[in-house]
Amino acid sequence: MSNDVKQQQDMDKLSALYREAICQIGEDPNRDGLLKTPMRAAKAFKHLTMGYEQDLDTVINGALFESDSDELVLVHDIEFYSLCEHHLLPFFGKCHVGYLPSGKVLGLSKVARIVDMFSRRLQIQEQLTNQVAQAIQECTNAYGVAVIMDASHMCMTMRGVEKQNSSTVTSATLGTFRNNPAARAEFMTLVSTSSAR
Repeated sequence: MSNDVKQQQDMDKLSALYREAICQIGEDPNRDGLLKTPMRAAKAFKHLTMGYEQDLDTVINGALFESDSDELVLVHDIEFYSLCEHHLLPFFGKCHVGYLPSGKVLGLSKVARIVDMFSRRLQIQEQLTNQVAQAIQECTNAYGVAVIMDASHMCMTMRGVEKQNSSTVTSATLGTFRNNPAARAEFMTLVSTSSAR
């Protein structure tokens, strides 16, 4: 069976599940506005979870470069979108990634792609933050890595406590950023300054 045929079969199965879900809430999947909804929803869900089909080596694609720099590299305000693994509702926000190079630097766009790879999976924010930090550490062997994520969760704003203005901040620190308060403070200051612009 070719890969294209298998992918189409998988999409048909997912579409059938969405059709059944529409029936279960008392809607008519045959009415005009819903006729194509199951397949559209299946395609959207597949896109929102495409991180399962990616791995770190493919995402980096060789964009790791020799460098004498050992000063902080900060990529801030990386937008991300993910799905809460508890309710399958979106959470989204901004991610800030800093690392202290130890002979190699990562192509800047690859930092954002790593964030995307892990966020395009069923997630909790705490785990997502740690996965990004560990991946940056693994591919760069940096002296230290720090990640902050600030997100709004639809499972808190659309349902449950329904607190529309709440947000959640998580952080992960490795190496120098965990052990050296001055390095951690520099990262926090640069994130605050950069995000305030």
